[in-house]
Amino acid sequence: MNLIKYRPNRMVDVFEDSWNRFFDPFSADVPAAKRTSPSIDIDENDNRYSLEVELPGLTEKDVEVKVEGNLLTLSSKKSEEKEEKNRDYVLKERRSYNFSRSFVLPENVEPDKITAEFKNGLLVIDVPKAEKAKPKLLEIKVK
Repeated sequence: MNLIKYRPNRMVDVFEDSWNRFFDPFSADVPAAKRTSPSIDIDENDNRYSLEVELPGLTEKDVEVKVEGNLLTLSSKKSEEKEEKNRDYVLKERRSYNFSRSFVLPENVEPDKITAEFKNGLLVIDVPKAEKAKPKLLEIKVK
């Protein structure tokens, strides 16, 4: 006996795949068009948390970093509009890219000392830990 998976919307899937393949070459120069949010690397050491966010094609003016209570939010809205006029035609293109991503900060950080630096499409956010949260080395003398 062979089992055949029932797919009532298979024709819709085939059409959608064909449609996407047709338009892929037109959006090849917009890598952000395929992503909903940027890649983010989070690192922790004894003194701080560090977030590295890849934002190619954006500038520091396009990015907003804010802290409300214990919530760190990164967001961006960027729109581009291009118009080309020729004798026989007018070409108008519009692109937009936006995202918002939030992180709950642990209790052991100092939100008022958070810093951010944007350089060459890489946003680095430094979240320092509170002094009481840093590990301390205690030397115990044995008698």
